[in-house]
Amino acid sequence: MNTPQFKDLKAVFINCTLKKSPKQSHTKGLIEVSKNIMEKEGISVEVIRAADYTLPNGIQPDMTTEGEEKDDWPKLFKKIIAADILVLCTPIWLGAKSSICTKIVERLYAMSAQQNEKGQYIYYGKAGGCLITGNEDGIKHCAMNMLYSLQHLGYSIPPQADAGWIGEVGPGPSYLDEESNAQESDFTNRNTTFMTYNLMHLASMLKQFGGYPAYGNLPEEWKDGKRWAFENPEYR
Repeated sequence: MNTPQFKDLKAVFINCTLKKSPKQSHTKGLIEVSKNIMEKEGISVEVIRAADYTLPNGIQPDMTTEGEEKDDWPKLFKKIIAADILVLCTPIWLGAKSSICTKIVERLYAMSAQQNEKGQYIYYGKAGGCLITGNEDGIKHCAMNMLYSLQHLGYSIPPQADAGWIGEVGPGPSYLDEESNAQESDFTNRNTTFMTYNLMHLASMLKQFGGYPAYGNLPEEWKDGKRWAFENPEYR
């Protein structure tokens, strides 16, 4: 079997920890596992720690138009949209993704009406996944929300597109704490590896075939009255 080639791909991880750099981030620890795999396969990878930037709440592309003094989102979005793969990464707080992760999803949503060069919604042809850390239950709950959000915006989700690590229920060691032994977890390492490769495979296929065909999914043509094979029952 020929070894797949991923060298023309770009990936962005967004770390939604609540801590600014250089504070330790357990989520960053798990990101490094996936990032290392991608880099060994020749992918260009960037990790963005959202807490290090000024990102106002809101669902406009640039919140300075709404009165905010500063908004770093437009420059971050240039990096995100240039990537073939986006991985949202978050700690779990109170059983849910972090408030910063919610903000990132909202800011991604603010751009979702934009269109690519084919006239499709802008995230078409890009692959998305998620990584989650915590020391209580909630990985699947967070992943359901995050992956739904990404696919609703237009990202493509491969099989096994989420991975994570949690400790025992209750206060306890986190991912990078030596006593957790988390980095030796076969389950987490397997899922993270499978997620990483499935993201790379899907992104590679989408890029190879030029994304999705521009047929049946063009918002401007729908506005102009084109309906493809759709038939409104009232016209029958």
